[in-house]
Amino acid sequence: MVKTITIEPVTRIEGHAKITIHLDEQGTVSDARFHVNEFRGFEKFCEGRLMWEMPGITSRICGICPASHLIASAKAGDEILSIRIPETAEKLRRLMTLAQWTQSHALSFFHLSSPDFLLGFDSDPVKRNVFGLIGEHKEFARRGIRLRKFGQEVIEVLGGRKIHTPWAVAGGVREAFDATKKEHLLAWIPEARETVLLALETLKKIHERYKADIPNFGNFRSLFVGLVSEDGGLEYYDGTLRVMDGGGNIVADKLDPRLYQHFLGEQSEPWSYLKFPYYRPLGYPKGMYRVGPLARVNICDYIETPLAEAERKCFKAMAGDADAMNNSFYYHYARLIELLFSVEKIEQLLHDPSLFGSHIRAKAMINRDEGVGFCEAPRGTLFHHYWVNENGVLQKVNMLIATAQNNLAMNRTVRQIAMHYVDGQSIAEGMLNRVEAGIRCFDPCLSCSTHALGQMPLHLQLFDVKGILLDECVR
Repeated sequence: MVKTITIEPVTRIEGHAKITIHLDEQGTVSDARFHVNEFRGFEKFCEGRLMWEMPGITSRICGICPASHLIASAKAGDEILSIRIPETAEKLRRLMTLAQWTQSHALSFFHLSSPDFLLGFDSDPVKRNVFGLIGEHKEFARRGIRLRKFGQEVIEVLGGRKIHTPWAVAGGVREAFDATKKEHLLAWIPEARETVLLALETLKKIHERYKADIPNFGNFRSLFVGLVSEDGGLEYYDGTLRVMDGGGNIVADKLDPRLYQHFLGEQSEPWSYLKFPYYRPLGYPKGMYRVGPLARVNICDYIETPLAEAERKCFKAMAGDADAMNNSFYYHYARLIELLFSVEKIEQLLHDPSLFGSHIRAKAMINRDEGVGFCEAPRGTLFHHYWVNENGVLQKVNMLIATAQNNLAMNRTVRQIAMHYVDGQSIAEGMLNRVEAGIRCFDPCLSCSTHALGQMPLHLQLFDVKGILLDECVR
């Protein structure tokens, strides 16, 4: 008898989703799917709004990474105005993006994923969360909270509030940097750097502790896509797109992100609201690719800050003969490398005199009827594509979100973990949590809600081939 195991909701991610594990007549896993079962319609209800309003509106897409949508939207506005923003405005936007990486990566590692590692995949789910972490690893959890606060502090200094700030606009930014806050932020740097180094040390111990589990966490070859600078360095605000295969070979380079629709397609499936982007030259689903920290650290030739570059070289050495790291578990390592880079680069920018200029906005009228804005959000490359009329009223909107671009890879990861750990005759909590943990490697961002904390809710249903409910467990 064919059975289906349903994990709903998937916890410690942002938004609402479920996982279904499909068993064959022998009780072994035949398939597993990651379903996103919420629909929000941002692209549709933005139609008819003024282009000038879009940064403030789209920053509401997410409560964890609003600054990324803010920046991408403002950059789309720059394109529609056909202007080059002032140097100071670009440096300030870069600082905002780094602060976004800092607070989001800190949250992901310290509070959403480390409970699995430090408390154990098989630990009591009631305690396997940030509160349980505080109980057993208080200083570690406290440092994570402080590190995230540092990122939020930078965002607040720039934009006036920690989330949903309307600070970036088409043409630049609304307000200059308050130079009196420079020393306040610089005072955070030693602690922030020390905390990231502690996290890296902890993660390397985790690699040893779970060396038997790690090979099963989404270990497969795919393409990797992300921005790089003109000379191939790690990029987060501008640059061109690079595509690398699982063997470390560059498939395409110096692609114009504004032409993303020429080489990135989107496919729909009837069982999920989240689309399935793919690399067009290889077709669907062969053109599966990954974005985000794992992709960015894989594809770049170097990282410009010294401590992060040293870690990148260690990361690359771990890949062995392959020049690309293909195991999704190492998203965590790449995320911490980027976290270290963010802290180092924030310090550099705070010492840059051009950050404190007064010319922060260029003004113009509508000069184009189409504009694409892009940046590297914490979870991967983000695109905002707007079509407007002569008055700047939105006629059409397309947003290609990082989590969607990882959708094929997340489904592949879930299937691989399920096939290794799930036994249809014995459904253990640790098995189910490992499946969820595979999704948390990608730190998916599904809505503008905040992450779930506290007791893990879990709804498990067992169906036969006719769809008849055989058993149900609700916690």
